[in-house]
Amino acid sequence: MKKAIILLVLLGAIVLLALFGTEIFMQKNDIFIDSRDEKKYRIVKIGTQTWMAENLNHNASGSKCYDNKPENCDKYGRLYDWGTAKNVCPNGWHLPSNDEWDVLYHYVDGTSGTESPYESETAGKYLKSKNDWKDYEGRPGNGEDKFGFSALPGGSGYSYGVYYDIGYDGYWWSANEHTNYNAYSRRIYYYNDHAIWYYGDRNFLHSVRCIKN
Repeated sequence: MKKAIILLVLLGAIVLLALFGTEIFMQKNDIFIDSRDEKKYRIVKIGTQTWMAENLNHNASGSKCYDNKPENCDKYGRLYDWGTAKNVCPNGWHLPSNDEWDVLYHYVDGTSGTESPYESETAGKYLKSKNDWKDYEGRPGNGEDKFGFSALPGGSGYSYGVYYDIGYDGYWWSANEHTNYNAYSRRIYYYNDHAIWYYGDRNFLHSVRCIKN
C-alpha cells in the first residue's frame, strides 16, 4: 500500500512538473501577429504588464529604418516621431505612458516608489538583451535580459535623415507630452546599467515598444 501511495505521489509530481514546464514554454514563446501587415512579435508578461518583446516594425507613414537600411528595421524595428508613435501600436496595444514605464522599471529593479517619471540605476542591466550592445572600456555593454524584454540598441535619428547611436543606446517613446514641442522618452545606455527618462523634440525618431491594453 505504501509503495502504491508513493508511486501515485511521484506520478502526480511528474504530471505537475510537465504541466508547469509546458506553461513556461508557452509563455516564453507567445506570439502576437499584427493583422495590418502579418508581422509577428514575441510577447512577454513582466509582473502585471504584458509587453511586446521586440520593437515595433510597422511601416507607418513617416517612419524610418536606421540609415534607410531595411535590415536595420528587421533587427531593431522602425523609428518613429512622437506624433506617429502615439497611434502606431496595433489594436489592443498602446504606447506606454510614463507611469507604465515606471511600473516596469520598479518591477525589474525590485524597488517601489511614487516618483514619476522614475529613473533606475539597475533596470537597464535587466532589460538589455544579452548581445548586440557595444562594449565600453573593456566592460561588456550587454545586459542580462532577466525578464525577456530584450531591449536592443536601435539608436535614434531626425526626420530629415541623420541617425546616431545604433549599437550604443536604445530610445523608446513615452505617451506623455512635456510641452507643445517636446515629449518624454526612455533611454538605456551601453556603458552603464541605468534606465533613464528624458524629454526631447517630438520630431526625433525613436523606437516604439507596445504594451497590451
